[in-house]
Amino acid sequence: MSKHLKHDWSGSKVIDDIDFHEEDADQFKKLLNRKEETATEGSIASMSAGQILKGTIVEITKDFVVIDVGLKSEGLVPINEFSDANELVLGTDVEVFLDQTEGADGQIVLSREKARRQRQWEHISTNCIEGSIVRGKVIRKVKGGLMVDIGMEAFLPGSQIDNKRIKNLDEYLGYEYDFKILKINSERKNIVVSRRELLEEERISRKAELLGNIEEGAMRKGVVKNITDFGVFLDLDGIDGLLHITDMTWKRIKHPSEMVQLGQELEVIILHVDKDKGRVALGMKQKESNPWEEIEKRYPVGTRVCGKIVNLVPYGAFIEIEPGIEGLIHVSEMSWVKNVSDPNEVVKKGDEVEAIVLSIQKEEGKISLGIKQTEKNPWDNVEEKYPIGSSVQAEIRNLTNYGAFVELEPGIDGLIHISDLSWIKKVSHPSEVLKKGDKVEAVVLSVDKESKKITLGVKQLSTNPWESIEKTMPVGTLVKGVVTKITAFGAFVELDNGIEALVHVTELSDQPFGKVEEVVNKGDEITAKVIKLDPEHKKIALSIKEFLVDQNKYNRDDIVVGSSKASSKGRKKKKTEESSDEAEREEG
Repeated sequence: MSKHLKHDWSGSKVIDDIDFHEEDADQFKKLLNRKEETATEGSIASMSAGQILKGTIVEITKDFVVIDVGLKSEGLVPINEFSDANELVLGTDVEVFLDQTEGADGQIVLSREKARRQRQWEHISTNCIEGSIVRGKVIRKVKGGLMVDIGMEAFLPGSQIDNKRIKNLDEYLGYEYDFKILKINSERKNIVVSRRELLEEERISRKAELLGNIEEGAMRKGVVKNITDFGVFLDLDGIDGLLHITDMTWKRIKHPSEMVQLGQELEVIILHVDKDKGRVALGMKQKESNPWEEIEKRYPVGTRVCGKIVNLVPYGAFIEIEPGIEGLIHVSEMSWVKNVSDPNEVVKKGDEVEAIVLSIQKEEGKISLGIKQTEKNPWDNVEEKYPIGSSVQAEIRNLTNYGAFVELEPGIDGLIHISDLSWIKKVSHPSEVLKKGDKVEAVVLSVDKESKKITLGVKQLSTNPWESIEKTMPVGTLVKGVVTKITAFGAFVELDNGIEALVHVTELSDQPFGKVEEVVNKGDEITAKVIKLDPEHKKIALSIKEFLVDQNKYNRDDIVVGSSKASSKGRKKKKTEESSDEAEREEG
């Protein structure tokens, strides 16, 4: 005789293959019905949704766990609600949450996950306060931050995730961390947590500990976390230190990025610790000996050195003469013969050059060098080569408003000032008498070796006519010349000896006239009388009027005034007067 009980998940139990005796079968059915009635009337009546029940695992399938909670039917719980695999054993007692007393199919609806969360909330609300530390796992992203499983879901705001800049929230998903409870809302049963506060507390604690133990002169390893123009910030396992650009290397660098990169680990020396301000100064070059020690002994002034051009700046070129030792060749020390304004005119980056040590400023880490000192200075014997009063031939290299620059030899230039171009002409610009590229003969007037200046003169090749003007052309002398310029106050005349003289408007004619052009024009050849000499100011005053008066007075037809209009008018007037007198005599 056999009997089989078969479960159906609707909650009922049926008896199949009845091989019982009729009496036994009736008795079994009565007992079973009484049990169901008792469970239904007693348990179900006293149960309501939202309670936590204790049940026993009676069956485990691929997707579900069957749990008997002592009611008329078992409940199904999804197997993924059991995070602990050790719980998945037949006969194990577990707590479940009664979600519904009767689902759509008539079964009770249970949840292991909700029971666990309810117990966790009860535990948190009972044992935790704001400021408590809990362990949790980041489970998903939401607007404004992340959700964390701490037994129940808690909100982690984006500003409280980390104490560093966050590039991607996904890098936190799935990881477990410790969190600090910031806020508990009992009414809504939600919790706000922070990871950043724990990290900051840890950093401050570690920083205080490091500051207490750190010693100047100690070696430390740090990771580059920020690079600026003035240096590098390193993370020394919880405390930041500054490695200034001047303490990175004995060499000269423009920017720290030439030596380090973000995330790079460096070994540094603790130079100074300010415990009150929490600042640490670091050094890297101090790990090596200072190449500037005894620099004066290795490179005394006047030493010839060789090196490579490592940097060009507007005011010169830096040359590395040994690792960590660079010297500056100023543009003024690059050439004896050129006025160098750009170092690229003489050297290029990477060139190997020779230079002479000019000076050393050890404390400032500076060495001044010169290239031109490796060659002979052409100005050393310039006074012997170009003595004052000597005559030279030179090529005109440049014309300026104040004179002409000429090249006596490569590197040796001289200046012919505009005032030294002519004794007799008033030159407004050198281009009136000189042309760039022409060869010119001149006399050396002065030599200034220190200032590298030589002054020359062209007019000094001939005698100054003004020195003897009172003898060669005394007042009262009749002179001939050509009108070179007409002005409102008179006419300028170039005399046969090249000297320029002025016929004032009041001295142009003995007859009335309106404009100067009515008497003379540019290019007219005239004869006039010298009426005033001023050798000191190089001025000669002439008079056509006085010449005409003398001509009329002495009736000297042999003295004429060239092609001037004034002389023509004078002659015409004289002839007219003579004809009139003759006519009167004939009539008489």
